[in-house]
Amino acid sequence: MWAALFIPLLPLVAALVVVCAEDSTRYAHAKIAALLMGAACVGAAGTLYAVTISGPITLQFYNPATVASLTIPVGFYIDRLSGVMMTLISAVSLIIYTYSVNYMYQDRHYRRYLTLICLTDFVLLCMVSSANLMMLFLFWQLLSYLLYMLAHNHSHRQTLDGAYKTFTVLRVADMALLMGIILTYQVYGTLEIPELFARARASAHTVALWPGMEIDAATAITLLMFIGAMGKSAQFPLHLWLPSSLFAPTPVHGLLHAGIINAGGFLINRMAPLFGLSSVTLHVALVVGTVTAVLGASMMLVQSDIKKTLGLSTIGQMGYMIMECGLGAFSLAVFHLIAHGLFKATVFLNCGNVIQKARVEPHFPHTDRTHHQEEELSNLTWSTGVLTSLVIPLLILLVTHGVLHIPLLESHGTVIILFFIWITSSQAILTLTRLRAVASWKVSSTMLLTLLFVIFIYLFAVESFTAFLYPNPNEVAAYYKAADLPDWLFDLLLVGATGLTILGWIYLYLKAHGRSVWIPAWVEKIRHRVYVALINRLYADECYGRLGQVLLRFVHWVDKQEEGWSRR
Repeated sequence: MWAALFIPLLPLVAALVVVCAEDSTRYAHAKIAALLMGAACVGAAGTLYAVTISGPITLQFYNPATVASLTIPVGFYIDRLSGVMMTLISAVSLIIYTYSVNYMYQDRHYRRYLTLICLTDFVLLCMVSSANLMMLFLFWQLLSYLLYMLAHNHSHRQTLDGAYKTFTVLRVADMALLMGIILTYQVYGTLEIPELFARARASAHTVALWPGMEIDAATAITLLMFIGAMGKSAQFPLHLWLPSSLFAPTPVHGLLHAGIINAGGFLINRMAPLFGLSSVTLHVALVVGTVTAVLGASMMLVQSDIKKTLGLSTIGQMGYMIMECGLGAFSLAVFHLIAHGLFKATVFLNCGNVIQKARVEPHFPHTDRTHHQEEELSNLTWSTGVLTSLVIPLLILLVTHGVLHIPLLESHGTVIILFFIWITSSQAILTLTRLRAVASWKVSSTMLLTLLFVIFIYLFAVESFTAFLYPNPNEVAAYYKAADLPDWLFDLLLVGATGLTILGWIYLYLKAHGRSVWIPAWVEKIRHRVYVALINRLYADECYGRLGQVLLRFVHWVDKQEEGWSRR
């Protein structure tokens, strides 16, 4: 049990090994630190296996009944969720660190950089294994400071501005999280995570916003915590810090987009029993996540810079994950978090090669296409795409509901899973229509395999991963029930997504066959304006800049008034 304590300590020791090295031995010390990081990764995997077999691990260096209110209690509570996150964090950090050892070797601040990577790993491991909310908030705060320091090249003006913006935006979100933690202690009298969930389930509480108006305590607390999660996971409108942090070294982006950005999703899943008590907060999360996913993906599509594209893609994916939480599919959100983290770490570490190849080969990544190649797709490809993305999912839905007698219409949770299977497979299959110089039967076979692969992965996520994270099926059903939407709204979302997919196929088919698509003039005008707004990231930076100027003028005005009052 106590061996789990060494997992977060090993990166801390690695940081000390690196920072104490001389210039002549820094590379050797960096290699030794890599071994310590690898040992932490192996230990995290072993801990995950241990908690799976034997249950949660609790390590407390204090007595919860006698802890003073101003003392920060230090303890670890490692359950299956913590075990999964520790394994993911340590694995990604090991990859990033190992890559950085050679990538940053000629940088004059080499030791400082590697030390910060090790410290970030230490802070993340401690945060996801915290036994109480106060300790979680302490490391949550340290993570915000490390994000500022990881910008690395603070002599560069744009890098410094981005780091300052990151620090400022996260302060707003962190203040909301702190208020939520304070309110949690006032209402439930404890910050210990297992005890908190037990007390929250035992009885309902309300808090008074002002005399005569009360609100459910779980709703008030989770809304404040959700704002904190919005900041770390770059949800709209607190998303603007992420695109501004793109001047940091490439490995930092890999760590940020694969590990640090997942902190908001982890917080929601860690507090899932509390979020499950508030339908209001889950509906707010659904709206915020949906808006962020749409805006992030839209802004990504109009960018020409590869790092901006990947950064805005992360914002969209984080919105997708928060939307899953808002639908009550907490285990699906964690599965999404893991898949996205591994994928984005790999992509960021490889984007330097893509940039270098684009500089050396002027025609990369675009290739010249003739008109003949544009019309090369056969009817087999189109019919297979429509069949796999529209007809087959509809048949599966009808068979599931009619023949197998699974009550889909009474279970939003099941429909949600099927909905995500269909949307993900449709996106992948639509992308395959961009293959031109490949035989149509190969494209059709790839479409069918893609559909089967996505279905298998999602069924694995639903059946195995959900049962792994939340062994109690009643708890999972309660989350879906809390996230239930009105039937008309739920049906509207499904019909709207289906309609957009069908229109997408029609548009692609007509464009690929050289046919014109009639679009009203007013739509064209709006489309150009929306394009300009999206390429400028909705002018969010300018809006926040003007808001800051207004606040500064107001503060100066109050300051002058105070001087006048003091003379009186």
